[in-house]
Amino acid sequence: MTLKHVHITGVGGYLPEQVLSNRDLETSLETTDTWIVERTGIRQRHIIAKDQHTSDLAVEAARMALDDAGLGIADIDAIVVATTTPDMIFPSTASIVQYKLGGAGQAAWDVQAVCSGFVYGLAHLQGMLASGMYKRALLIGAESMSRVVDWKDRGTCILFGDGAGAVVLEANEQEGGILGSVLHADGAHRHLLMASHPGVASSPYEDAPDMRLDSAGVAAVEMRGNEVFRMAVSKLGEVVNEVLDKYGLGHSDVDWLVPHQANIRIIQATAKKLKLSLERVAVTVDRHANTSAASVPLALNALYREDRLHTGQLLLLEAFGAGFVWGANLVRWSK
Repeated sequence: MTLKHVHITGVGGYLPEQVLSNRDLETSLETTDTWIVERTGIRQRHIIAKDQHTSDLAVEAARMALDDAGLGIADIDAIVVATTTPDMIFPSTASIVQYKLGGAGQAAWDVQAVCSGFVYGLAHLQGMLASGMYKRALLIGAESMSRVVDWKDRGTCILFGDGAGAVVLEANEQEGGILGSVLHADGAHRHLLMASHPGVASSPYEDAPDMRLDSAGVAAVEMRGNEVFRMAVSKLGEVVNEVLDKYGLGHSDVDWLVPHQANIRIIQATAKKLKLSLERVAVTVDRHANTSAASVPLALNALYREDRLHTGQLLLLEAFGAGFVWGANLVRWSK
């Protein structure tokens, strides 16, 4: 069987209307804009409206990507939503997105790899489309992280925001597109970054503290920041080299690094590993903070909308998240 090439043919993104700046946080937290910017690079984040759901963010990004590809939902064979903040435990957010888009009959499922969800989803769908199982797919990263942080904990709440990014993927005979991926996980570090299930009174791990609850009694993010930072820098430095080596490419071949937008210092460290100047790195963390699975497609959408992507350029997408899970994709831009 001859494998087909899988291309990104549509790109979209959506950020909720409400903007929460660092200055706004100064009124409720013992923090300052200067402190946050110096340590994270974040200046503001977008916050989902009370009457919105993660699926609503996903739908807006998906519509933009479909319009960009010149397609309708009926042209799509599979819908995948990468999210760690689903509308509900079940059904999948992807099935809800399908309904809201007016689709029916397509395969629809969620991917839960936290901040690496989009990178994982891209690898999964490349294999399916390349094999001929599907012709076209819609991949969305969507998150409402503001609903799973404790807004009294300045160590975590300042880091996260809400949003969605999406791409349309198509299989055809044209050269280029997604060249390949590398994916990894190590559950031994699961307790360093976690949010327990709301129905669980304490952490399921002996080596982790009881779960944190926010002011509304909802399970909130627990993070050992310094340890997560060190692991992220280490693993991302390794995986960018690994994916390039696997596909016979070098640092000088990379035109754009499209990283997970967690912290500007992590992004800078990865760029340094690749010997890339920041002018060749998609940086949006200052505008929307860490949107987990939505951050890579939102960064890609920003590059695309700013007309900075050109046919033939090599993009390296990478992400690291709780689990720990991490990975990277290589894409030869062909749109």
